[in-house]
Amino acid sequence: MANALFNVVRAIGLSLIFAMPAFAIDSFQLPEDPATLTRYQVLAEEFRCLVCQNQNLADSNADLANDLKRELVELLESGKSDDQIREFLVARYGDFVLYRPPVNKATAMLWLAPLIGVLGIGLVVVLLWRRGRNEGDVVTAEPVVDEDISNALNELRAAKAEPQDKES
Repeated sequence: MANALFNVVRAIGLSLIFAMPAFAIDSFQLPEDPATLTRYQVLAEEFRCLVCQNQNLADSNADLANDLKRELVELLESGKSDDQIREFLVARYGDFVLYRPPVNKATAMLWLAPLIGVLGIGLVVVLLWRRGRNEGDVVTAEPVVDEDISNALNELRAAKAEPQDKES
């Protein structure tokens, strides 16, 4: 009897644990108006999740992203235009909140870094290719061994061979 009761309690506990993700669904309501919902979806893809940094707001499930989504819905429902919403969020979080930040002095390096990287890699490849081509033209000869080094090697070999001759 106690064993059956334990199994029932365990089953209920496991079902609650596996049901937990269902309780984590966002608590805010998406706009019901189709035009507002479309604007929400477009804007949510334009803004970056400030926590994830590599995801847009629409794809992120971070708590801060959910807060920003709620705020976005509130701004849309209050009648703000898309430009007013962008200006508000940029004023609050900076250009970093935009998934595609504008080109200006502050973001110039962000936009130029990939181009500089590709040009740098291209330059290295060309230089290595030229050096490899030039080295291929050089005829290599047998290495020249200095006579003193050769004599010293012969003496070492002879000294090493002598103990073996004495043991036999």
